[in-house]
Amino acid sequence: MRFATWESGGRVQAGVASAAGLHALPDDRTILDLVRAGLPAALEAGTAALEGPAVPVDSVRLLPPLEAPTVRDFVAFEEHVEGMVAPSGEAVAPEWYQAPTFYFTNPYALVGAHDDVPVPPGSQKFDFELEVAVVVGRDGASLTPEQARDHVFGYTILNDWSARDLQFREMAVKLGPAKGKDSATTLGPWLVTADELEPYRDDDGFLALDMRVSVNDVEIGQDLLSNMGWPFEELVSYASRGTEVRAGDVLGSGTCGNGGCLAELWGIRGEAAPPPLQIGDVVEMTVEGLGTIRNRVVEGLDLPPVPPARKRSRARSR
Repeated sequence: MRFATWESGGRVQAGVASAAGLHALPDDRTILDLVRAGLPAALEAGTAALEGPAVPVDSVRLLPPLEAPTVRDFVAFEEHVEGMVAPSGEAVAPEWYQAPTFYFTNPYALVGAHDDVPVPPGSQKFDFELEVAVVVGRDGASLTPEQARDHVFGYTILNDWSARDLQFREMAVKLGPAKGKDSATTLGPWLVTADELEPYRDDDGFLALDMRVSVNDVEIGQDLLSNMGWPFEELVSYASRGTEVRAGDVLGSGTCGNGGCLAELWGIRGEAAPPPLQIGDVVEMTVEGLGTIRNRVVEGLDLPPVPPARKRSRARSR
């Protein structure tokens, strides 16, 4: 089943997507409410919604499928990491292979499948990142991968928009990313329940979904989701290790390889080709079984420059 959230005429509604359009839930429950209620209850509510009238998808503004309490983003594709470290001439860090690595990103910056995306203030190197995200369906702590599989509600497409110039400056301080990442993250178009994707699972337990990204209708990258170094169950397990995950939490796969972002190609080619995203560029991502998101890059805020650190003494007393 495909769950969606949309806005029309100033009213936000949640419901189910079908070939006929969008079917609203008969009450004020949100998709996050359904996720927290559990998959069986959510499927029951969605089935009831499908009996109601449908509105055309192109008549509404699609919002992120749910308001995620937290968003973690992993870096699970070895090929992507290879491209990112290529300019330094180094190999992938051995630490990458030891455990899946993630950072927390901004849950307040989620945008819908067709929303315009402003360039972050001060950035000249704006980039996209083609990913798939898993949505946790049940609270849990220190889960085994086997337990984590039962905690998966569903999946959606994630575009981790990245201001590379801001990101690389931050990470030179051995911290971050922060402002390089928190301006926008696209989620959508739907939240597809896990059962719908089981036919795509390969013999190793990975979801072999085709992933593609284009800019202005020119394909830039293509990969298989099954090229992840860890399956989603192990990402959920690791996220819960020594702590907890909760229903509604979103965990991104990290950027796929083979052109899943521009910076990976810059690293491999040694030049900014294709160039950073420009005002008016349209980025489209399609993932097999999950749908398509399409966002246009627009001009962002023109804010004053950030002041540099002030030189301070090392005095230890007043």
